[in-house]
Amino acid sequence: MPPYRQIGSLPRKRHIAHRQEPGYRNEGIYYEEVVTTAGFGRAYSIAYHLRPPTRVRKVEAAGQWTLDFAEEPALRHHHLKSGQMKPGGDPITGRVPLLVNSDITIARCRPAGPQTELYRNAAADEVLFIHKGRGTLSSMFGVLPFKPYDYVVIPRCLTYRLDFEAGVQPDLLVIEAANNVGIPPRYLNPEGQLRLGAPFSERDLHGPRELLVIDREEDVTVLIKDGCRLTRYTLAQHPFDVVGWDGFVYPFTFNADDFEPITGTVHQPPPVQQTFEATGFVLCTFAPRMLDTHPEAIKVPYAHSNVQSDEVLYYVRGQFGSRRGVEEGSFTLHPRGIPHGPHPGTIVASRAMTRTDELAVMIDTVQPLQLTRQAMKIDDPNYPYSWLD
Repeated sequence: MPPYRQIGSLPRKRHIAHRQEPGYRNEGIYYEEVVTTAGFGRAYSIAYHLRPPTRVRKVEAAGQWTLDFAEEPALRHHHLKSGQMKPGGDPITGRVPLLVNSDITIARCRPAGPQTELYRNAAADEVLFIHKGRGTLSSMFGVLPFKPYDYVVIPRCLTYRLDFEAGVQPDLLVIEAANNVGIPPRYLNPEGQLRLGAPFSERDLHGPRELLVIDREEDVTVLIKDGCRLTRYTLAQHPFDVVGWDGFVYPFTFNADDFEPITGTVHQPPPVQQTFEATGFVLCTFAPRMLDTHPEAIKVPYAHSNVQSDEVLYYVRGQFGSRRGVEEGSFTLHPRGIPHGPHPGTIVASRAMTRTDELAVMIDTVQPLQLTRQAMKIDDPNYPYSWLD
């Protein structure tokens, strides 16, 4: 979780009356909402609403989020050219799932229009990687600006809206995590502070800057996703009516260019690039960095057999030193059971290099990933043979 944060008006103690201005409305108090994780056992935040957040006028089924899995008769490497996907939908409805298991859904989104209604994911934390575009995420916690190469970490059950500035086609990598997304425990000291020597610090994590107090007694719809089921709730007021909050549960951003790579005299393994984790997967940032300094170092990754994980790389920017033919917006999937490694010629080409400008997001999963039919439409069937001279 990010560090403790507080914004706006709060009472002196938890769970006591936080009184409104005399004669303002209702019962004369702001209404407390406690947002907890792991029941009541882990991180939480407390927010204070103008009206009770429980006022629902209507509940109706809103369909299903379809996962259409492809038949895969053979185990093989994949190269998914998602940079070629056409824009469609909005920042919610335009999400196209590509790789899925019980712990994670990896999707791409190139929205063609603005978000049409508020959205809440009731069953998953979300991580949005902003490949292109800038804008704001609005929620009851306030306004959170984002920019290119930001990870936007959204805790489950947060009702939110994404608004993008005009002029650039938004381009998102979307990750849904069935379990809580957090900071790797090895980066934290016993007091919970990020250690000196960790590849980022609390100063690199950015929460909402200001409140967004919408005081409207009107019907507002929220699209709620839990698993593949969609439900539409009509609330009796706008839910962004919070006058103050504090705690450890809130949306935040971390920019990939603020990651501080750990390098050595020889090649360091991917765990040194780890950024976030959840049960079932880790998320790593391959950031621009100095290359290995040993005079005989092999400066691209060695051949590797993942015997207990599937490896996904999403290519964001720059020239990836160990791969030929990948494009901006490409995915590669190297599943368990098959060795993978640098393409022919890349070892020799790297000898004179002193640094790399590549930026990529890596996701290693414990459970095998399934490809959707949408993924197979952008797959390069010749990729498994690209290691031949």
